[in-house]
Amino acid sequence: MTDSARPAQPEPGGPDPGRRRFLGYVLAAPTLLAAAELVPAPPARAEIPSAEITELVDLNDVMTAAVLPTAGLITVQVNTDGTVSFALPRAEVGQGITTSTAMLIAEEMDVPLERVRVTLADARPELVFNQLTGASNTTISTYTPVRVAAAIARGQLLRAAAAELGAAVADLTVKAGVITGPGGRSTDIGALAEKAASIRTQQVTAELKPDDQFTVIGTPHNRIDALAAVTGRKKFAMDLDIPDARPTMVCRPPTINGRVGSVANADEVRAMPGVTDIAVISTGVAVRAETFGQCIDAVRALRVSWTSGTVQGKSDESVLAELQAAELPLGLPPLTPSVEATFTFHFRSNSALEPNCATADVRADRAEIWASLKAPIVAKEAIAAKLGLPLSAVTVHVAEGGGSFGRKLFFDAALEAVEASRAMGKPVKLMWHRADDSRQGRVHPMATSRVRAAYLGTTVLSYTQRHTSVSTDLSHGIGEIFTAMAARLPVGDIGFSELFFQLSQSMPYEFGVNSRLLSETGKGFNTGSMRNVYSPDVTCARELVVDQLAAKTGKDPFRFRRGVLRDDRARAVLDKVAEVGDWGRTMPSGTAQGVAFHSEYHSVSAALVEIDCRPETVNRPIRDGVSGPRVTKAVFAVDVGLAVNPRGLEAQMMGCVMDGIALALTSSLHLRNGYFLEASWDNYFYTRQWNTPPELQIIVMPATTGTPGGAGELGVAASMAAVACAYGRATGTMPTSFPINHATLSFVPKPTVPPIPPSPVDGLDHVQ
Repeated sequence: MTDSARPAQPEPGGPDPGRRRFLGYVLAAPTLLAAAELVPAPPARAEIPSAEITELVDLNDVMTAAVLPTAGLITVQVNTDGTVSFALPRAEVGQGITTSTAMLIAEEMDVPLERVRVTLADARPELVFNQLTGASNTTISTYTPVRVAAAIARGQLLRAAAAELGAAVADLTVKAGVITGPGGRSTDIGALAEKAASIRTQQVTAELKPDDQFTVIGTPHNRIDALAAVTGRKKFAMDLDIPDARPTMVCRPPTINGRVGSVANADEVRAMPGVTDIAVISTGVAVRAETFGQCIDAVRALRVSWTSGTVQGKSDESVLAELQAAELPLGLPPLTPSVEATFTFHFRSNSALEPNCATADVRADRAEIWASLKAPIVAKEAIAAKLGLPLSAVTVHVAEGGGSFGRKLFFDAALEAVEASRAMGKPVKLMWHRADDSRQGRVHPMATSRVRAAYLGTTVLSYTQRHTSVSTDLSHGIGEIFTAMAARLPVGDIGFSELFFQLSQSMPYEFGVNSRLLSETGKGFNTGSMRNVYSPDVTCARELVVDQLAAKTGKDPFRFRRGVLRDDRARAVLDKVAEVGDWGRTMPSGTAQGVAFHSEYHSVSAALVEIDCRPETVNRPIRDGVSGPRVTKAVFAVDVGLAVNPRGLEAQMMGCVMDGIALALTSSLHLRNGYFLEASWDNYFYTRQWNTPPELQIIVMPATTGTPGGAGELGVAASMAAVACAYGRATGTMPTSFPINHATLSFVPKPTVPPIPPSPVDGLDHVQ
């Protein structure tokens, strides 16, 4: 890495953009164990004063600075078999961070990628803020600490090899985990693991590899767990086989957050085949049995009286009225022409592909939990408090999860498993049913967004946005108990939400004076930090108004955006999608192109889509589904500064595009009388095969900054907005309610009592 290759901004984790030499430690251990020592540095990204707070510091900067004091507690270990081990203090939920982390280690140590073993660390409260997975922060915050620890290990191995081979360190080379000296004498790093170890902790220095010598970082790689995943050998949280942990499910209330009043037939159900235990817990009645099928039978057989839920009687219409009453004013009407619009975004499910699940074994003096957790420190501290046990008596193992999208920031299943295990006195393997996830699980809050943009001639003078949302539960804080508690306080929650909102939103256009504010209301729902949190809705509203501004000023939507974007990276991704997507081509009536832009966390993105809104497409028959418009083509360009694994980034953006299509067109929950009508994935219309664009192209831009930016959530907002803009151009009417298909209910709602519907038996009838 040369100074000229670096931007005028600091590396994540380092104060100097050209810095490659770092301090670290060789720790006392039987085999070589190395760690980094990093000191927080103030962000220095904006060269001129700006009204945009995110140009000075954003949420990712805050999180990255918060983890640096504990960077030295994260270690790289060299083993005698020649492998390198690293316990990653983050959650792998399909985003590919175990692969990208292994790539960082392989790069700095010059070892084959297949010899790097990345596991997930148990909950470690001493890491404080350094074990939260969220806000697209993992690669940004670990990029330098992991590389420094690996570089220290490499240096120590070279010194040990120099003594072993009788050569100077400068005369040694490392390739594929083998150190070679003059005359061809060589030794494997495994043979040096013990010799390079230290009997005492000592401070050393290390120099990172320059960018121009990278052979792993920046090169597309398959996931290190790909083969295990496709052959069924990969172990997710639901696959763990913990001794005597029997299947357990919960009979839940018919309305959101109702509570058990009484159980009329507990003894009868307890006597059903396979059932071992029944216990009332805070969220319902837990049933433990020999199989999950027997659990389902027992849950369906229970006769429970329930207290009212926390949103009893509420509906989409009543919540919308509450939101409208809580909207903040846009201010005095401008003296110049303006565009003004109000948008509604309905509730959306935060269910992941893997059902919500956890295993727990609670004893009188200790507890052990296994779950996929993105905030495991908060989970451990909350569980210890619930059980009245010292923190040291609670062990929380972080398992790999089958998807999250923010869902696993919350540990609802782990808390239920702990309650059930304590009440039953036995280990439990607790799983939510799909109906539980849809009706009682975490949701993306319903929201409205009001926008006003004033202009004069071809110049936008001001932009004002007032976003009003059902309260977003941010009680995970930034990974530890104190910020988690602050986020739950009556005043602290809106303060925390507003801070989150302001540090995660930005204005990429030269729109004069701009202002964004958040207002929240209604705390009775189980909400969460669904992928990209506020950005999809906020950006979608903004980009639709941008299209209106383009029309008012007589400009093409693409060229209007290009003329007001504030930096070269932004223009480059917009130019790329316009070029590859053939922007402006002639299209049939009822079809159109849409384009949108979004930036966050040092990364920029643009999307171009084509949509078909012709009657023959909108009305095509789909069994138990709403067909509606179809996106026929999507082109997405992304610049994250430096993509550690371009193939992994491409996969992330593919998923983001599918999310954006779903949020714009089909995915929503329908609230009626205090509960959601959807009761499974067959009722909830995420982007299906019949709604996936036949043409999809992801373009990963060349490295521009030399350091990684955020990527995990980046593509959702621009994709959703581009679909909305395309729909508006195809129909001639700007959409204002999302998803566009929300008004059509295409299924017969399943009953709420019993809470779990019967398992389907007609699958073969629908095989094509």
